[in-house]
Amino acid sequence: MTTILGIHLILLGIGAFLLVLKALYFGGVYDTWAPGGGDVRKITNLTLNPSVIFGYLLKSPFGGEGWIVRHVWLGSICILGGIWHILTKPFAWARRAFVWSGEAYLSYSLGALSVFGFIACCFVWFNNTAYPSEFYGPTGPEASQAQAFTFLVRDQRLGANVGSAQGPTGLGKYLMRSPTGEVIFGGETMRFWDLRAPWLEPLRGPNGLDLSRLKKDIQPWQERRSAEYMTHAPLGSLNSVGGVATEINAVNYVSPRSWLSTSHFVLGFFLFVGHLWHAGRARAAAAGFEKGIDRDLEPVLSMTPLS
Repeated sequence: MTTILGIHLILLGIGAFLLVLKALYFGGVYDTWAPGGGDVRKITNLTLNPSVIFGYLLKSPFGGEGWIVRHVWLGSICILGGIWHILTKPFAWARRAFVWSGEAYLSYSLGALSVFGFIACCFVWFNNTAYPSEFYGPTGPEASQAQAFTFLVRDQRLGANVGSAQGPTGLGKYLMRSPTGEVIFGGETMRFWDLRAPWLEPLRGPNGLDLSRLKKDIQPWQERRSAEYMTHAPLGSLNSVGGVATEINAVNYVSPRSWLSTSHFVLGFFLFVGHLWHAGRARAAAAGFEKGIDRDLEPVLSMTPLS
C-alpha cells in the first residue's frame, strides 16, 4: 500500500547523495564563504557526528551551514524509510484513516510537492549560502544592509562621526544596538540586524560591527559589492522594504532571486490547489457519491459524425 511512497523516498535519498558526491568527488561546490572571496572547493572532511549535525537545528535552523552533512543524514533517512515503506504495511488505523486509490496517491504527491515549493521559496528568498548573492542577486535584507553600509561609507568620508550621529528618531543614524547588545546598522535596516553576508562579516568584532574596523579597514571590494547590491535589490518598486531607495514605478528590476523565489511560490500554490482538487475527488469516490459529468445532453451527441 505504501510501495510508491517508499520508491519516492528512495529517489529523494539518491538525489541527496548526488549532491554529496558532487561536493566530495566531482568538482566540489561553490562556497560563498570561502576565505578571500567565494570559491569552488571540494568538501574533504565530513562531520558525521549526529550531535553536531542535529545541533544545526538550533544553531543554524535556516541553512547557514552544514549543507553537505545534512544531505548525508537526510539521504540515509530517506533511503532507509523508503525500504521500510516498501517492505511493510500501514497500521490498521492508518489503513482506515486514509484513502488508498490512485487519485488519492496523486493528491498526496501534489501536497508534498506544494510543501516543497513553499519551503524552497523561503530558502531562495532569505538564504545566501545555498543561493549565493553572486549568482542570484542579494536578498532583500542584504540589499537593505548594503544601502546602510554604502551611506555610512559616503558620509564618513564627508566627515560624519558614524559612531555617535543621531537620526531623526533619536536612535543612531548609522549604528545602534540590537536587542542582544550587538552593534548594528541604524535606520530602517535595523529590522535586518541578524543578516550575515560574506562582504560584511570581516567588519564584525565580538560585539557586532566593530567601529574601529568601520573607520579604518573597509576595503574597496566591500564598497563595490554593497553598492551593487544596494542598487539591485530583489524588490522592484515595492515600498516598505527596509528603507531601500527603490526605483520609480516605471523601472522594475527583477533579479534571478526574485524569479526563482516567486516561481516556486506560484507553482507551490497551484500544486496545493491541485492537491485539494484531487483529494476531494478521491474522497468523493471512496464515499460512493461521485457522479461524474452527465453526458446525456451533450450537444456533440446530436451532431453528424465527422467521417
